[in-house]
Amino acid sequence: MALSRRRACAPAGSQLGSPLVLGLSHKTATVEVREKLSIPESMWNEASAALCEYDSINEASVISTCNRFEVYLVAEDHYAAARDAMAYLKEHSGLDDKALRPNLFMLLGSDAVWHLLHVASGLDSLVIGEGQILSQVKACYSHAISPGGQGEEGGDEIPGSAQKVLGRLLNTAVMSGKFVRSETGIAQGAVSISSAAVELAVLKSLADLDRPLSEARVTIIGAGKMSRLLITHLASHGVTKLTLLNRSRPRADEMAAEYPDVDIRVGLMDELWETMEQSDMAFTSTSATGCILTKPLLAERVWGEPDAAGKHPQPLVLIDISVPRNVESQCNEVGNVKAYNVDDLKEVVAKNQARRKHKVIQAEMLLRIELQKFEAWQESLKYVPTISRLQAKMEKVRAAETAKTMKKGLKGLSDKERQAVETVTKGIINKLLHSPMAYLRSDSKGDKATVSQIEEIFGLLD
Repeated sequence: MALSRRRACAPAGSQLGSPLVLGLSHKTATVEVREKLSIPESMWNEASAALCEYDSINEASVISTCNRFEVYLVAEDHYAAARDAMAYLKEHSGLDDKALRPNLFMLLGSDAVWHLLHVASGLDSLVIGEGQILSQVKACYSHAISPGGQGEEGGDEIPGSAQKVLGRLLNTAVMSGKFVRSETGIAQGAVSISSAAVELAVLKSLADLDRPLSEARVTIIGAGKMSRLLITHLASHGVTKLTLLNRSRPRADEMAAEYPDVDIRVGLMDELWETMEQSDMAFTSTSATGCILTKPLLAERVWGEPDAAGKHPQPLVLIDISVPRNVESQCNEVGNVKAYNVDDLKEVVAKNQARRKHKVIQAEMLLRIELQKFEAWQESLKYVPTISRLQAKMEKVRAAETAKTMKKGLKGLSDKERQAVETVTKGIINKLLHSPMAYLRSDSKGDKATVSQIEEIFGLLD
């Protein structure tokens, strides 16, 4: 990509622009496409900085989860910014236009703002009202406004690429997400991706294993936040014994200790296949960037070995809630193996959406108010240059008149007295400008004077 088209992020004093979002989600793209665009949280700022190197993009932030990948941009020319963002996404994912474009959505201006408010409030989630997305938007905001330096997990973090507009937008989204949850109760009793996975497990344990989930030998691979929730919901469905595998033991031991009523055997990943052969069902939720369970690896073990009658006696259910995926879809072609991923959870979340329909309506009414507030604030930004010019003109007049008087009637003043005159005249100007400045900075819409009218009133057209 041509370096001449890239630059550092726009400084705070440059043209501000307005928001747009480009991305995909569980609604627009399959997990196979989503995983190709996925970016680990530790690299969100690196991706944002790369986007800001394009001349068309003033500000940028990235949010990448198991169900969505979105880039929020601020630009003056939305279509130029979208073109350049597409170039970056193609380079990052390795997908061409034909594969990428049908899966993407793009929203501009107020539509982009409305979408982010929906996302942060859990209204755009696979599971309506789920709380994890608000934490992810908070993380996006935190990274986007980060000054850089030491990261939480060690190492240096690249500074965030949000400035005035995007910083305000992300903060508005976080505050709105909290507000909607507290006012509507939309998150009360809501299921998470992990609990939906367990609900799926309840169904598939009977269908694929011919036994209830409480009697299945369960393994969880990975010891992150999603796995913690998996254990909670498995326990609520009667699972009293399971195996937890992780790359490092301390984190897994710590998690196991949080569930004294569940018999959790902790192991490391070098025990993977020995453990899998003793399992009926396995959940995968790791940060691995590639599949750890594949068709060839399963086929060369007990699941690929038919008995004398040509049947595959050992069934295995795999439920993968990772993006990028941990389980290859072709695993379904091996013996008696059944593999499911996050896209299969739609089967069990439809009831959740129906139950929350009235709360969604309440939430959207509240979000309309937040949208109007943001739009009014953004509208007020166009007066910022006028404010600067008005202040500069008044100071120029004050300085000129003071200097003229100092040469005539006040030429005998001491330095201290001259300083007092400077101070009092600046104070007079500031007091005279207070009301006009407050008016220009206000978020009021509709009957507010236009920029050209303000410039004509104060003689700023010269």
